[in-house]
Amino acid sequence: MACSGGNPENVGICAMEMYFPSQYVDQTELEQFDNVSAGRYTVGLGLKEMAFCSVDEDVTSVCLTVVSALLKNYEIDKKSIGYIAVGSETLTDKSKGVFTALRSLFGENDEIFGSECIGACYAGTSALFNAVDWIYFYNLLGKYAIVVMADIAIYASGPARCTGGAGGFAALVGPDAAIAFDLGLRSAVLRDVWDFYKPVCGVSSEYAVVDGKLSLETYLSMLDVAYLRYRKRTSEQTSIASFDAVMLHCPFSKLVRKAFGRLVFADYLKGFKKDVINPESMDSMKNLNLENTYTDRQFVAVTVACSENLWQKKTNPNLHFNVRIGNMYTSSLYAQLNTIEHLVRSKVLFFSYGSGASAAMFSALIRRSKFNSSLYAKLYFNAIKFCLFFFSIEVLSMCLFILMFYLKSLIFYLN
Repeated sequence: MACSGGNPENVGICAMEMYFPSQYVDQTELEQFDNVSAGRYTVGLGLKEMAFCSVDEDVTSVCLTVVSALLKNYEIDKKSIGYIAVGSETLTDKSKGVFTALRSLFGENDEIFGSECIGACYAGTSALFNAVDWIYFYNLLGKYAIVVMADIAIYASGPARCTGGAGGFAALVGPDAAIAFDLGLRSAVLRDVWDFYKPVCGVSSEYAVVDGKLSLETYLSMLDVAYLRYRKRTSEQTSIASFDAVMLHCPFSKLVRKAFGRLVFADYLKGFKKDVINPESMDSMKNLNLENTYTDRQFVAVTVACSENLWQKKTNPNLHFNVRIGNMYTSSLYAQLNTIEHLVRSKVLFFSYGSGASAAMFSALIRRSKFNSSLYAKLYFNAIKFCLFFFSIEVLSMCLFILMFYLKSLIFYLN
């Protein structure tokens, strides 16, 4: 595969690949292990399984694996790559970029621009935007870009641990793409929020500091604003019904379900009721302050019920990998693209969110959908289930992390 020159059109994803570990924990067994009520993880959060890495994997090796598979499976000419963009929040080094480690995959080609994005789960979207914009505005040599995003999500013992996961996503970005992003049609929201963060100074833990309630409320609030701004940039007739698929950042599927209901409610306030079940049940909520609805159970119940038809058509079918693998942070949105085989000539709406906090809404046209389909086989036949082993790995990884922290501190002190 090689890239032609000229003025680029229909820039987007030309090829894509995904990687996830073969080890996983069944969430039903995790409920039993954690001694919580049956269904707390599986029903309450919509989780089925959670992938995890062994001690011989880190985010750099995940990126190397998924980019190597992309190059091999699509027979990409290594000399055709002119830009690499990486997005991750699972850093292995505070200075040396992961994209420099990817250099070993490109043979004699060392004329490659590179960038690395940090911004919690939004970092993958930042990297994708960088790659798309590079093709449009800075690519004078007619080359492709590669975007790769990968993370290992792991939490300390407690209610958040079940929302972990691991995975990586890589894409070849260029013109005449199979998934062409709408040029310039993006909305953004940026705030300073301490909902999820990983301090590095004087802290010997890889676990994030998390305010779960604040994070969920920020996600929903920024979704509301991003959708409002996106519609203002398109047409007053734009609604969820305008899209064949709606893909939302997915820490766990029950949050996505609530978020989708809010989008349908926003449409209802503008008079759009196509495929909405019993829309009159939302009449009593017309004058609600949206800031008071994030934890309003009645609001959630009504909007979920009213949006069920649209949910089953446009979003639920896309979450197959999310509920089986868990939270992949930067990859959690783009893993949903692996379900698009039935969406040729279809419009897709995307919402990306990252704690801290940043968000964006954008759209694309699925022009072709022939991609590597081996992922389903791997998901079903190449997985090894563990439960107790997961916690042994978790403890060992934590010990190694602490050991490296103190070794670095000792070396710094001795120097």
